[in-house]
Amino acid sequence: MQDVVRLNLPFDKQELKKLRVGDRVLLTGEMLVFRDAGHKRLYESIQAGRQAFEYAGETIYFMGPCPAREGEVLGSAGPTTSCRMDKYTPFMLDHGLAAQIGKGKRSQDCIDAFARNGGVYFAAIGGAGAIYSKCIESAKVICFEDLGTEAVRRIRVKDFPAVVAIDTLGGNIYNE
Repeated sequence: MQDVVRLNLPFDKQELKKLRVGDRVLLTGEMLVFRDAGHKRLYESIQAGRQAFEYAGETIYFMGPCPAREGEVLGSAGPTTSCRMDKYTPFMLDHGLAAQIGKGKRSQDCIDAFARNGGVYFAAIGGAGAIYSKCIESAKVICFEDLGTEAVRRIRVKDFPAVVAIDTLGGNIYNE
């Protein structure tokens, strides 16, 4: 059984080049959290020449958190199906995004964009939202607050588990 790789966020692109499909990782640091509505709004802001926030070098976790119970930072924080963001992913990778975290297969355009840009797609475990919420140390809405659970947040995580699903060479766990 292979060792778990511990990585700090934000990523050094050289670290990402060392990862291969199937590598198990524990992520610590800050990442962005948003999904469908946030992607659409960000893309529209860029097209209008008013980019709402900077995402170059960032990692985006596709997740819409549940309300927090007393003593929690966020409620259940499981991954959202990633293919719903495929129409935005190549553009974002081509403009500096480092990595994404979600669940499920990605389009060939996305796989090519990860390889072209030295980015990585990490798979998170669907149905493990309660476990992921315990990895979240802090959360703050940074943009599009009116979207509620789909607002853009910056979260700080510690020992967030994931698996490399698409690596910088275009390797794809769903095809292997």
